Amino acid sequence: MEEEIVRLLEEQGPLTGAELRAALGNDGFGQWKACMRSPKLEIRRVGRRYLRLDQKVEGYARLSPSILREFLTYSVVGLSDAPAALEARAGTLAARIGEITAAKFRLAQRIMSDIGGRLLGEDESAEDRFCVLLAGDVVYEMAHDAPRPERSTSRMVRGSDLDLVVIMDDQAPEELFKRLDDAIYEQKHRHLINPSIREEIDYVIKPFERLQEQAGFDTFKHMVSCKIVDEAVLLYGSERLFQAAKDLLVERHIIKELEAMQRAATGLRDEAERQLLTRDEDSLSGGDLYLFYTSEESEEFE
Repeated sequence: MEEEIVRLLEEQGPLTGAELRAALGNDGFGQWKACMRSPKLEIRRVGRRYLRLDQKVEGYARLSPSILREFLTYSVVGLSDAPAALEARAGTLAARIGEITAAKFRLAQRIMSDIGGRLLGEDESAEDRFCVLLAGDVVYEMAHDAPRPERSTSRMVRGSDLDLVVIMDDQAPEELFKRLDDAIYEQKHRHLINPSIREEIDYVIKPFERLQEQAGFDTFKHMVSCKIVDEAVLLYGSERLFQAAKDLLVERHIIKELEAMQRAATGLRDEAERQLLTRDEDSLSGGDLYLFYTSEESEEFE
């Protein structure tokens, strides 16, 4: 495997993990392991690793992207004796990820500006009664456009989804909740089925009192909700509600909890890589493979 990769890079120059796999076959584990262990090869990761909560992991904390996603989408492999070419290709990849992230952010802004404009046309006071937060890959500047199946329909979509959280003022009328839900769902459906777009929108709408309950940080789902609010940025609507949501996490000491989980996840990733580098693919069980990619990704990477 090592010599195959070296010959390919001598012919074509630095390649992403996905390009290696396309050229050499669907053995992502073997290719990652060869690149990590070989003194002739170097890997440059682009972007960052960030916390993701996973119910199948002890303590719930793991890093995203997974080892395989990081290798395929966010890494460039080059020859150790050609560092300039490797750095140049890594820079190109970083710029491409930046372009994808910016495009997805602009799309989310357009969607919510259109929805908000229609709502304000009906009720000028509506804007201060809700805020829309954007979370996920986009806010970490790690959006990608690698095709993957959407979870509920298995339709292929273009990479990272748009994670939206709508927080409603507790005094907001039920009718506003319904209008928002209908409008976002309409956009979700339209962007999923349109073959020229194929973007996935995930969203949840909740009253502020629901967020206060979740800030108990006492169940897995509550932890996930708090983690999403912590990473999120304001996309549209009330700055007052947005700041109240952020302040709530500080008051409940949730930021420190999440920082501790990030440290635990980093340790878990380091240990997972050490274990995997000592194993042969034939000896990997389902649990071992989970160190390499998540169960949600298993269908995507088959």
